[in-house]
This record gives sequence, structure tokens and C-alpha cells, in this order.
Amino acid sequence: MELAEGKLKFIEAWGKLGSEWGINRTMAQVHALLLVSADALTTEDIMSELNISRGNANMNLRDLIGWGLIEKQHKPGERKEYFFADKNTWNIARQVAKERKKRELDPIIKLLNELSEAKGDDKSRDFKTFKTTVKDINKLAKNVNKTLETMLKAEESWFWSSIFKIFK
Repeated sequence: MELAEGKLKFIEAWGKLGSEWGINRTMAQVHALLLVSADALTTEDIMSELNISRGNANMNLRDLIGWGLIEKQHKPGERKEYFFADKNTWNIARQVAKERKKRELDPIIKLLNELSEAKGDDKSRDFKTFKTTVKDINKLAKNVNKTLETMLKAEESWFWSSIFKIFK
């Protein structure tokens, strides 16, 4: 397989994976292109490589910056903006986890905390079932949150050695 074909396959696969992270396919493809590019790219480079519009490129670049997955840089004497991605996979995984926690887990924990305060007839089977279910899901969500917090603070080697100890 030649490099160009390999890059295209990687970009396509990363795009599919992106939907699993909670981001759109094109956003993940832009990220993939920046990951496999040795040099920072301009918006025009990205538009050309991925055959997307300027608006689509700009929107996805802005979103990737918001996710903390890419950065913008200026080169002295040039008006164009250049974009590059951190290529450290541990940093990428932590950043995606951090964003997903903020966007998905934190709001559900807040809701579950509110739901756990619901009032009702303690003798009602429906109320007992509701309270038990909310309590159990809240406990699980908080444990997931603790695990993510640990991952976000951890160094890569410590995290993986801890995970492997669990499975021994």
C-alpha cells in the first residue's frame, strides 16, 4: 500500500471512529488529516485534501479547537492560519475523555442528583422502584466519573499499569 492510499484509509477509518466519540465524521476526518500530516496545514490545504467547503472546514476546525484537539498557529510574514494536531495518543485520549465527561457525564450526574431528591409515597412500589433505579444509576455514574478523573490526572504508564493489575 502506498502512503497516499494509507492516509486515505486512515482518514476514513478515523472519521467512522469519530462518531463513537460523539463528534461528526468530517470533524474526525479533519483531525485525522492533521494527525498524519508532518506539517501544519492551512484551511485551503484541508479543503483540498478532504474535498470539503470552506464553511465546513472552518466550522470543523473551530470545533476541534474547542475540543482541545488541535491548535492554530501563525507563521511570521504570512497571513494564513495554520492548524496542527497533538500527535500524542495519550493526550488525545485524555482530551476526548475530558470533553465527553463535560458534555455527557457531568449533566447526567447533575440530573440524577436532582432525581434522587424526588418525593413520593415510600409505600408505593413505583416510587421505590424509581428511587432504587435512580440511586443505582447515580452510583454507577459517580464511579465512572471517579475513574475518568483518575485517568485525566494520571500519567500514561501509571494508568496502564493500574488497569493491567485489575485484570491479573
